[in-house]
Amino acid sequence: MTAADRSRLFAASLSALVLAAGMVGGAALAQTLPSGEPATEVAPQDQLPPAVILAPEQSPDEAAPGDTAPDEGVPDDAEAAPTVTLAEEPAEPAIPPVWAPVPTDAEGRSAYGLYLAGKLALMQGQGGAGADLLARAQALTPEQPRVKAQAFTSALLSGDLDQAARIAPAPGEAPAVMVEGGRLVRIVQTFAHGDARAADAALAREPIASPHARAGLMVSPWIAAAAGDWDRALQAPPTAADPLTLAFARLNQAQLLERRRRYDEAEAALKALSDTAVIGALFHRPYGEFLERRGRRDEALAVYRKAIEGGTVDLALVRALARVRDGGRAPAMPTFREGAAEALANAAAQASAERGHEFAAVYLRLSLNLNETPASQLSLGQTLDRAGLSAASRTAYSRVGTEDPVLYATARAQLAAGLQEEGRPEDALAELRRAAEAAPDDQRIALMLAGQLMTVEKNAEALEILNGPLLNREGQTAQVHFLRGAAYEALDRVPEAEAELWAAVQAAPEDADMLNYLGYLWVDRDLRVQQGAEMIQRALTLEPENGNIQDSLGWAQYRQGDYSAAVDSLEQAIDKEPANAEINDHLGDAYWRVGRRREAEWMWKRVLVLDADDTRRAEVERKIEQGLDDGAATGGVSQ
Repeated sequence: MTAADRSRLFAASLSALVLAAGMVGGAALAQTLPSGEPATEVAPQDQLPPAVILAPEQSPDEAAPGDTAPDEGVPDDAEAAPTVTLAEEPAEPAIPPVWAPVPTDAEGRSAYGLYLAGKLALMQGQGGAGADLLARAQALTPEQPRVKAQAFTSALLSGDLDQAARIAPAPGEAPAVMVEGGRLVRIVQTFAHGDARAADAALAREPIASPHARAGLMVSPWIAAAAGDWDRALQAPPTAADPLTLAFARLNQAQLLERRRRYDEAEAALKALSDTAVIGALFHRPYGEFLERRGRRDEALAVYRKAIEGGTVDLALVRALARVRDGGRAPAMPTFREGAAEALANAAAQASAERGHEFAAVYLRLSLNLNETPASQLSLGQTLDRAGLSAASRTAYSRVGTEDPVLYATARAQLAAGLQEEGRPEDALAELRRAAEAAPDDQRIALMLAGQLMTVEKNAEALEILNGPLLNREGQTAQVHFLRGAAYEALDRVPEAEAELWAAVQAAPEDADMLNYLGYLWVDRDLRVQQGAEMIQRALTLEPENGNIQDSLGWAQYRQGDYSAAVDSLEQAIDKEPANAEINDHLGDAYWRVGRRREAEWMWKRVLVLDADDTRRAEVERKIEQGLDDGAATGGVSQ
């Protein structure tokens, strides 16, 4: 197996593992939502945020995420594209081709120049600078709706909420998605700056409407309570809301009832939420925290244990169990700002689970401005990642501090995954070393570090981690066996590699990558050629569109001397992975064996313009000059 092939394989492992590493805090919400499994694909990087934030398949005046089926119109196998979408153009013309006179600022910079510079900065991933330049252009051209729309959206996504509040479009200037989003930002920012009464009065006059009605519903009671408007704060939530939104609204009401010392009502509401089928897992922790504050620690302990035994994945819940068990102090009731921040974070989690990632990013920005926590900062990074805003997501991850080692390590792991995807494996390795230093007992991080070390061919160091006490223990996973076997194979310790890979396949018999890896090892090293070919065929049945596995099958047929079948299989592999140097090399060999020598030379020459390592390049150059002899087939391990 070549270094490039290992890099692809372990990068895939890294991406899978980092998803598991991200299952902290509010991630349990995404797991439990009845609307389906949240999207995990990362869309194309650093796309320019267009003028209007919309959910998939949503027109400007349609409802917010949650009001319609989240995946409507999106095929199951479609790649998740960024959900920032251009709305219809406003009735007024966009930027005119000629301004007379040309608006300029005090430094002599034209409005159009500022606009273009802002767009360019956004395209280059410089969100803050781009948003500032667009805002300057907007200040010179307040009559231009397109400039204002893009400046507003860019300010939102870059986190300049005060700027967004200042330039938010008024009714009639933009679709409802922007107008109501602007109202939400202005009101929450007014509250954040200490004027709860003005914020509450604005909401009392006109609640936040679709498509941001959910976020408005979540945050309104906390603002009302902060303003002393307890009648509004404790009014019953509307029954027309979707079940999950209604449940979170009842959670807000229960927490505010506790603040009013109406403990019996608060407990009844929290217990009812905790006992709810399917979504009840989301409310075990707030119910347990209430019990802790009431001095009923044994009952709280029972609630936490029941939740964890039921499979709830929530770092905060695990920590709550440890706190009670160890006699720690009960958590304080949330302040009004903290409650409002958590309410917005819950609205963000719902929006993100429904693929409204830009909605979620805005709500999380507002939440962070009220109460910045490592968990919400991490959630913002993950949300921006899902939206395809990679530069902004990296900034968010980098702001997760070391005060919470687990969340810090998770953020560094997320950074590493992005860097690896960008072709920066050494930088990814540096981030994973930081993660492992912060969380030395975290098996997930250790496994990711080992995989990344193998990506950069530090196999001996990877093996030290894989054979260390943290990972080499009873009940170790198939992934640990697999990476250990791959490390042994890279170090040419074949019997040990074979044993570990066999253990991996036994533990995960439906894992196509593991089946392919061991099958190819057997075929290529002439150990168990027939059994290896059968194992590769099983892998291809599991993943018929996987070009690397198709290549392995073709190479198995080649090793067995069935060159015509090998040509057919390898041509199919080339169709699936046309830029894979190893597959091109293998097809060249197969062409040579069936007498198609001109085509063989063409394939080998193609290898030299692809991403081939030095060993393969040297071998291919020899074959171009000398052809193949009549001895054993040549080639390296294919994955």
